[in-house]
Amino acid sequence: MPRIAIVQTNTGIDPKENAAALVAAIGEAAAGGAAMVFTPEMSGLLDRDRARAAPSLVKENEDRTLVAVREAAAAHGVWVQLGSLALRRTDPRMANRSFVIDAAGNIRARYDKMHLFDVDLPSGESWRESAAYAGGDRPVVVSTPVGRMGLSICYDMRFPDLYRALSDAGAEVLTVPAAFTRPTGAAHWHVLLRARAVEAAAFVVAAAQTGIHADGRATFGHSLVVDPWGEVLLDMGEAPGIGFAEIDPARQAEVRQRIPVLRHRRVIPAPMVIA
Repeated sequence: MPRIAIVQTNTGIDPKENAAALVAAIGEAAAGGAAMVFTPEMSGLLDRDRARAAPSLVKENEDRTLVAVREAAAAHGVWVQLGSLALRRTDPRMANRSFVIDAAGNIRARYDKMHLFDVDLPSGESWRESAAYAGGDRPVVVSTPVGRMGLSICYDMRFPDLYRALSDAGAEVLTVPAAFTRPTGAAHWHVLLRARAVEAAAFVVAAAQTGIHADGRATFGHSLVVDPWGEVLLDMGEAPGIGFAEIDPARQAEVRQRIPVLRHRRVIPAPMVIA
C-alpha cells in the first residue's frame, strides 16, 4: 500500500528560504517512508507585491525551487508533486505550473492551472489572477507509484467537468494543491474536495498553504487526503508540517464495484429548454 506525505507550508517572500524548507521536508517525508511527497500551490514564492516579487520570477529552467526539489527527489529516491510555481513565459503573463518529479529527479509531467481566480469576496478581498497569469488549456494524467494521477490546482476544484475528464482518462488519484483563502476555505474546501472524490470514485490529495503569510495574506490550511468513498483520511488543520496517509488500491476497487459511477456515465446532450 503506497504511503504518501503532505507538506503543509506557510510559504513566504524569500525563494531561497522557501526552497530550503521544501528540501528539508522532502528528506523528512522520505525518512518517514513516503513513496511520494505533495506540496502546495505556489511552493516557491507567495508574494502579492508584484514589484517586490518581480526579480524572483523566472523561466522554468532558471527556477531555484524547481532545481532544489528535483535534486532532493533524486537524493532521497522519492517522487514529488511540486504543487505549483509562478513561472515566466515568453509573453507578459506567467504560468501557475504544477510538476510531477520522479525518484531520479526527472520531470514526468507539467500542468498549467486552467481556471483563474478572479473574484470579489464579501470579506473585501479582491483577486484578479488573470491579470498576471495565463490559464492552461489541457488536462494532464500521469502514471506514478501511487496510481494514475490527474492534476489540478486550487480554483480548478470548482469545475467538475475537469475531474470527469481526468477520471475518464484513467485517473485514480486527483491532486489539488492550493493556497485557499480563509473565507472560501471555511465555506467550501471540505465539501468540494469530498465531492470530487465521490463523483470520480478516486482518492483526492490536496496539499495547502496555511496561516498568515509574509505578504499579509491569510490561507486556510487543512491539507486533506480523501478516499474514494468521501472519507477524510487526513486533515492537517492549520499548523505547518508534514502528514502521512496510505493510498489503498483495494479500497478504490471496492468503492468502484459498489457504486460503478464511471461505468454509468453518459454523454449528456444539450438540454431541452422550455419557456
